[in-house]
Amino acid sequence: MKSEYIIKNPSEYKGNWNKVFKNNNKIDIEIGMGKGDFIIEMALLNPGINYIGIEMFDSVIVRACQKLKELDIKNLKLIRMDANKIDEVFDKEIGKIYLNFSDPWPKNRHEKRRLTSNNFLKKYDMIFKNDCVIFQKTDNIELFSYSINSLSSYGYTLKNVTLDLYNNMIEGNVKTEYEKKYVKENIKILRLEAYKHK
Repeated sequence: MKSEYIIKNPSEYKGNWNKVFKNNNKIDIEIGMGKGDFIIEMALLNPGINYIGIEMFDSVIVRACQKLKELDIKNLKLIRMDANKIDEVFDKEIGKIYLNFSDPWPKNRHEKRRLTSNNFLKKYDMIFKNDCVIFQKTDNIELFSYSINSLSSYGYTLKNVTLDLYNNMIEGNVKTEYEKKYVKENIKILRLEAYKHK
């Protein structure tokens, strides 16, 4: 899979992602970017922020690359990797993490795989540049409830928490591909923002 947007050996840039973008702008990441609707739109809307989309599955990241063929976005890069390796790729250089419609991993034995588990929150501590900022959207109430407990217990302050995003619309909300589908099906979207001082 060849694309100017894909970074093949991301760990080589640990601590030096500003060199990849050739500027010192803030870097935000989306973990589990799917087909890329959200991260592409965010990069287009905010040219002064650098964005990195992370996705584990080749088949999905290929779809994102197809969408990008006709575009020339200087502030966007994509990485195909398992999120578990995130602390091997970044070091104190991330501004915000977006977690959109992550796999809920409902079984107790899979708790460590949830992107808001202590396992991941510890990794995030190592990659945030300044304060820790996580935005989450999901349609899964169990994952949402788990995230509220997990983030709060870890020292995050929660803001703009809603159990129905489209009845409490957040200004500037950018939709993911799942979100577009769910809204048509009248499935409620849950959203939160989490902040923690380092």
